[in-house]
Amino acid sequence: MKKLLIIGGVAGGASAAARARRLDETAEIILFERGPDISFANCGLPYHIGGTIVEREKLLVTTPESMTSKFNIDVRTRSEVVAINRDQKEITVKNLQTGEEYTEAYDNLILSPGAAPVRPPIPGIENPNVLTLRNLEDMDHIIRALEGKKAVAVIGGGYIGLEMAEALREKRYDTTLIELAPQVMGPADPEMATVLHQELRLFGVNLKLETSVTAFEESAEGVDLILSDGDRLHVDTAVLAIGVKPEATLAIDAGLELGVTGGIKVDDHMVTSDPAIYAVGDAIEVTDFTTNQPALIPLAGPANRQGRIAADNIFGRDSAYKNTQGTAICKVFNLAIGMTGLSEKMAKRQGIAYEKVYVHPASHASYYPGSHPISLKLLFDPKNGKVLGAQAVGADGVDKRIDVIAVAIRAGLTVYDLEEMELTYAPPFGSAKDPVNYAGFVAANLLRGDVEIFHVEEACKPADNQKLIDVRNPEEVASGTIPGAKNIPLGQLREQLVNLDKKREYLIFCQVGLRGYLACRILTQNGFKCRNLTGGYKTYMMVSTNQPDAIPENETTSDDPGEDTIKAHVPTGEAPVVEEVDARGLQCPGPVMELSKAIDRIQNGEAVSILSSDPGFATDMPAWCHSTGNHLQALEPAEGAYRAVVVKQPGTSCPMVAGATEKRFTNVVFSNDLDKALAAFIIANGAATMGYKVTLFFTFWGLNILRKRGPATVQKNLVEKMFGFMMPKGPEKLALSQMHMGGMGAAMIKGIMKQKNVLSLPELMQAALDNNVKIVACSMSMDLMGIKSEELIDGVEEGGVAMYIDHIGGNGNLFI
Repeated sequence: MKKLLIIGGVAGGASAAARARRLDETAEIILFERGPDISFANCGLPYHIGGTIVEREKLLVTTPESMTSKFNIDVRTRSEVVAINRDQKEITVKNLQTGEEYTEAYDNLILSPGAAPVRPPIPGIENPNVLTLRNLEDMDHIIRALEGKKAVAVIGGGYIGLEMAEALREKRYDTTLIELAPQVMGPADPEMATVLHQELRLFGVNLKLETSVTAFEESAEGVDLILSDGDRLHVDTAVLAIGVKPEATLAIDAGLELGVTGGIKVDDHMVTSDPAIYAVGDAIEVTDFTTNQPALIPLAGPANRQGRIAADNIFGRDSAYKNTQGTAICKVFNLAIGMTGLSEKMAKRQGIAYEKVYVHPASHASYYPGSHPISLKLLFDPKNGKVLGAQAVGADGVDKRIDVIAVAIRAGLTVYDLEEMELTYAPPFGSAKDPVNYAGFVAANLLRGDVEIFHVEEACKPADNQKLIDVRNPEEVASGTIPGAKNIPLGQLREQLVNLDKKREYLIFCQVGLRGYLACRILTQNGFKCRNLTGGYKTYMMVSTNQPDAIPENETTSDDPGEDTIKAHVPTGEAPVVEEVDARGLQCPGPVMELSKAIDRIQNGEAVSILSSDPGFATDMPAWCHSTGNHLQALEPAEGAYRAVVVKQPGTSCPMVAGATEKRFTNVVFSNDLDKALAAFIIANGAATMGYKVTLFFTFWGLNILRKRGPATVQKNLVEKMFGFMMPKGPEKLALSQMHMGGMGAAMIKGIMKQKNVLSLPELMQAALDNNVKIVACSMSMDLMGIKSEELIDGVEEGGVAMYIDHIGGNGNLFI
């Protein structure tokens, strides 16, 4: 009969014990645990502190009694193994309740001691108000220590630090998060963490990056933290979450070999340098799946599998561990950040060739309520497209996409395989083109040569022969653009080609990359050299870390630690909210357009409250208010989204009062192509929301856009009837200027617009009328083409060139 001893429970040890019993009913199995609990959800500890997991018992995966009754395992809690005698194949055990020591022989031994919190040699770190979180006892201690307290500091911005910060804010504690690095969530790339910085600040966390604690000093109540920036921070309690290190003392004392990382060295069968001793879990050194280098990756999933593999090999099965790729996820208030495989900074350290792309699609069909944008970064081999790694940030659907890509990495798939993946789709759950597919499309387009890309670093310092072009609409540009960029909206690009220089290289960008790609296809096929900014302006904002502070300018905050709302100071008192707008699920610039319409409906000094599910909305609002002259009264997280309260200011809201300083925007629409019509009305609506007095002058073929859909009772001669029959009748009948494909092209773009929650052409036309856009039909062209007034939609004025020129005014901004 084989005798197996296991040191340590939780993920690795408890899994090994259960697997061993399933493989051999006769074996003698003894599990030693220093604490009172052998298997608990240590990843759930912060959530009980924060009150999300209400019942403490829910954290107990299994109890000693249950382990004994189910698996006939001898469980000995409060028993610390203090020595291993490899020659005698026995261990020395200390009963922590009685102080008694005894020995226990073994045939095989499994080490699962886990990892211990790092406690660096900082003066005063032994202060009783400086705590760590590793087990249920630590959790209970922290809960007791926080009773009746107000202020807490969390030192370290990794998984535990972020979860603790959230838990403390859930309980209304004043929370400071201190991180030595320039970013939280160290395994992630810096730009992916900037969204987390914004989220932490929006939820009231005092985030101090590139800061360390140099000393802890006792105070009458609590503890004072002396910081590297010279500040002194007083808190009631401090929680260390600097990281963990392998608990390898037993292994070292027993003469077992350690790896270069300080973890216990094992082979792929989990065998240590002693063939009778196995090791699993956070204490061991693993091999990174993507770099093939030694690593410490303390995760519960790998620990469970390692425990199972160790038991398999002890009881005669040939089972091998196939390395760790570091698939992980962390919740940070409304958001989640997930990652798998290779990060960019790891690739640089290891000298691994890679290319990267960014996409920012919706988590599910955006027309179905509750969709949220996902920012997804994909790393791949630039030669063969093999997927190397991925990171994603968003409020919904991050786990699904990272899990899919984790499987792709494990299977050695390429970006071409991501294109072809058939994933579940229904509007509440996904899109017909899943974000994983999108990432594959973008990467594959690059490798096939359909487009060249550039990255933010190059956008910040373009060469003399390069020119940045922003192809977004004016209302988007109002929220900010890359310095030095020229704005040519996508819908006007073809008309502007004559003004571009084929000797220059054009660096194109839009909001998230799609329109930039379309612009590059237009430019490339017309002989221009260009590249597209992968991920667009949204990625630029992430990389440049240009995120809003927690509080708008002129801010004040309440001294009450339970106050979550972050409000701007208004000298005359807080403006009343008279209208609420729910823009959740709308893609940019949808929320801005909805806000602009609401601002127009209210009086000066009144406020609009608007909800958006896009994290980028928090960045857009200060810029939009600055551009339009309105006042940002509040910016806060709310209802799983983000709420802004905007106060209408006199003389600056949209539309502007006519006068000498009136801003005017005019456009001649002479084409009845669907894409050009869409561009005309998108630009018109955008200009109207920015305070411009807009006039659209429809002439020749453009008049067909304004025709009514139904029949009109009018008198026409034969030629006029022939013209009317051959021309499209209204916005629903228009075709694309390119890729017509017998009407399929128009149907496809309409379908994509609906899926992306973009207004249809008839809806854009109505929005223009609602935004007081003046729509003028050229009377001369109507006469030439036999189009009568009765055939046009309501709200159209008739006029000639003189009327149009008068509307241009002194601005002279004529576009043809």
